[in-house]
Amino acid sequence: MASTDNSSQSEQNGKRTLAEVLIGAPRDLRDPGIFHRLSLVAFLAWVGLGSDGLSSSCYGPEEAFLALGQHQYLAVFLALLTALTVFIISASYTQTIDLFPTGGGGYLVATALLGPYPGLISGCALVVDYVLTISVSIASGADAIFSFLPAAWLHYKFWAALAVVLLLVGMNLRGVKESILSLLPIFLAFVAMHAWLVGYALLIHAPQLPAIARDAASDIHSGVASLGMLGLAVIFFRAYTMGAGTYTGIEAVSNGLPILREPRTTTGKRTMAYMAVSLALLAGGILVGYLLFGVEPVFGKTLNAVLFERVTGNWRLFGLPIGVPIVTFTLITEGALLFVAAQTGFVDGPRVLATMANDRWLPRRLASLSARLVIQDGVLAMGLAAALVLIGTDARVGLLVILYAINVFITFTLSQLGMSVHWWRARATDRRWLHKLLINGVGCLFTALILFLTVTLKFHEGGWVTVLITGGLVAVCLLVRSHYTEVGRAVDQLEADVLPEMFAAEEAKPPVFDRAAPTAVLLVSSFNGLGLATLMTIPRLFNGQFKNLVFAGIGEVDTNALKGEEAIHELEQHLADDLGEYCRFATDLGLHAESRFAVGADVVLELRRLCLKIAQEFSNPVFFAGKLIFPRISESFLGRFLHNRTALELQNWLQLDGLSLVILPVKVTHPKAASIAPVRRQKAGPPSI
Repeated sequence: MASTDNSSQSEQNGKRTLAEVLIGAPRDLRDPGIFHRLSLVAFLAWVGLGSDGLSSSCYGPEEAFLALGQHQYLAVFLALLTALTVFIISASYTQTIDLFPTGGGGYLVATALLGPYPGLISGCALVVDYVLTISVSIASGADAIFSFLPAAWLHYKFWAALAVVLLLVGMNLRGVKESILSLLPIFLAFVAMHAWLVGYALLIHAPQLPAIARDAASDIHSGVASLGMLGLAVIFFRAYTMGAGTYTGIEAVSNGLPILREPRTTTGKRTMAYMAVSLALLAGGILVGYLLFGVEPVFGKTLNAVLFERVTGNWRLFGLPIGVPIVTFTLITEGALLFVAAQTGFVDGPRVLATMANDRWLPRRLASLSARLVIQDGVLAMGLAAALVLIGTDARVGLLVILYAINVFITFTLSQLGMSVHWWRARATDRRWLHKLLINGVGCLFTALILFLTVTLKFHEGGWVTVLITGGLVAVCLLVRSHYTEVGRAVDQLEADVLPEMFAAEEAKPPVFDRAAPTAVLLVSSFNGLGLATLMTIPRLFNGQFKNLVFAGIGEVDTNALKGEEAIHELEQHLADDLGEYCRFATDLGLHAESRFAVGADVVLELRRLCLKIAQEFSNPVFFAGKLIFPRISESFLGRFLHNRTALELQNWLQLDGLSLVILPVKVTHPKAASIAPVRRQKAGPPSI
């Protein structure tokens, strides 16, 4: 019997908790339209996922232009190469969308096509990159906002950045679509103002562009004569790598496919096209604009602020100067959009964490959903990490940009390498393999070149910090995976040890069913050794006191299951099959066995509801849950952190309702080779109760 009650206790009482007021009411998984309403059309996906790339035009071109020093004539060629790079990487990821229509971020692609360890490196690099996306976007947004505020207010900039992190965390806990819709006006204002000002700057100088191109070519000859080809190339490519942050948002679309509207492949490609065209035109246009207007650094102002002031300096309306209010409004939209760009980190970062958690590289809780169907722990983790980065760097954009670009190009390169390997392997079955290999191969070549140059040129400037952090995260993931593997072996071993005892027991006839008879309610997460061992312990400890045995389980709707109604039904069927196996074993032991189950995102809440229903149905229930005791793991800090405390939390809640939950310890020795194969291996990971 499946529970369909998704209303919270507070709703039943006509009251709302503080969390529901701030974050919103729980979502109903039984609502057939819930998945459609949560998904994003291409335009909204461009806002939520493309804002990172588009907003990078606020700092990427500036860092690149400043790195040119006195050789600003190279900005023309830098703008062309920037636009070309955007289109090449976008085309490469469009093929990734085709091959991975349910989601093809760097972690999934590298894992599927290159193996688990390249995937781990790609995933860790991507997680750190999304943390830095949040940090650099917010820090740069604060720079833009404070560019038009009095210089005396600059010491408030750091605290303003931390406040924005907190605000975005709160917005994302409500839901992805809600946060994007609330930020839509900012995005539209940014696009309109920047398209207007940058387009105007280029149009009024259009007649001069051929002469500027000729002057740039002439200056290159002079530069080669004075510095040599190698010296000029070093300056150019250093500037190119300093602007590499411009490309960081491109991968977000393929990684965010699970939240896009069906057909996801079509929606993803359309979103990618919007992003590529807008980013290439805006970033390239700003670089050329700097050159046309001879923009120079001004203390307390971004180069974009200086450019727009020069563009609008002579603008008047009815004789009144209007340049200052236009620039002020544009910088407000720029700063605000940079805050919106941090949204990409909050949209895709938790999703990468959840995918890695499902593969047991990270704590399982990072794949769990809140009642709002949000990856709550992932959002909180990204927000906390971003705040720590801002504190550690004092929210300085120059330092953050150095830390920023390395990791994303690790992911880019591994992803494109994996795609190239795939097309080479598919050359016998895919007639267009050479064309596809060429696209991803060129993409791999570009991203690998940028990665090499970035690491080489930025390593001693602070890039080593990013490499160290990413390496540390890889080490943590290996430790977590080792822990889960050892616990999984222990559970398998426990199953192999218990089964002979169960098969050896004499079959007994179940008693006549009596709802008033003492009833044991065993809470289980899946069919595994822990559940079987707990089942055997109950009649042994209580000497046949219980006549009825009810197996209660919750199908946790995590990021794996949140893919549509069909996935929810599959989860229910899988749970029903597991509980059915338990019932057959209990019947052989001479007990009247039944099962009850429900599905939901909050396991403790759903278990509490289910237990209260069972208590109304049976007169004398006692609830039981097993706890795995594994030497060196169970009570260590790592063990406490990596495993939830569902049974303990539920015990506290049931005590308030006057019900008893007994937690039975099940001790296992160090796992050894199982001598008897379990009836059915459950590879979903360690038990959650």
